[in-house]
Amino acid sequence: MLSRLAACAVLLASTSALADRVVAVAPLSTLGAEDRSASTRQLTAQIEAALATLPGTRVIGAAAVSDAIKKAKKPQLKVCERDIACLAELGRLVGAAVVIDGEVGGLGDSKVVYLGATDVTTGKELRSTTLSVGSKTDDTGGAPGAAVRLLEPERYRGTVRFAIDVGGAVVYVNGSRAALKNNELSLPVGTQAVRITHPEYRDFVRFIDVPYGRTLEVPVGLTQYRAVQHDIQGRPINSDRINYVDPPWYRRWYVYGGAAVGLAIIGGIIAGTIVRNDSLPEGPCRVVGGGGC
Repeated sequence: MLSRLAACAVLLASTSALADRVVAVAPLSTLGAEDRSASTRQLTAQIEAALATLPGTRVIGAAAVSDAIKKAKKPQLKVCERDIACLAELGRLVGAAVVIDGEVGGLGDSKVVYLGATDVTTGKELRSTTLSVGSKTDDTGGAPGAAVRLLEPERYRGTVRFAIDVGGAVVYVNGSRAALKNNELSLPVGTQAVRITHPEYRDFVRFIDVPYGRTLEVPVGLTQYRAVQHDIQGRPINSDRINYVDPPWYRRWYVYGGAAVGLAIIGGIIAGTIVRNDSLPEGPCRVVGGGGC
């Protein structure tokens, strides 16, 4: 008997230690009134289930919160409309540390829920987020993603797996070098700037959208430069493969040299003739054999 009691005590102690955060979900509202539609009840159940999956969290559902409000005869607590004092009082009423409230907007199956988390002890809003319902291209994680964003934002991350076709490449994310493990990397959800470099290849630069709760496959095809450094340094010259061919006669050095000398002589003769003609006196008289005019 004593052993059973001891086991029960240990179980209760471990349960209370794990459930160290009590979260209450206030009834969702629409246009300032409690929303009791079937779709909103289903959405509330999804939010409660998502909150319950967080470690060390015990959830007080919206139905239990409504019953507590009725018993306390405080109908003003049903729709607090983001009034922090009202939400803190509601949390103290049900014994919760955090109160999650929300307002539903949108039409038909496409809805947006504006959610907020209020700390009952400090009477301050912790965080706020939006939950899109009915979107087929939503990478934010639905209700589980919203629960993480509200209470544990540091865990709101996704996994990226790079398929790099070259060894030795270096990955940078938003300008910082990243350490891959099995070609995978954990990144915050959202748009991230990725650059992959290698000294012999052109950089791979992309903006990627990291989803929550899924692994994004990123194929990386690096393009090699036409000439890389090790191709042009330290390579010996094979003289056996050098073939010398005699140029034609008109391109040989002595032809060019002789032509240059001949042109120089002709230029000197022309210049001398011009100088002698310029030195003769003007007029019809010419000096011949020392005579005069």
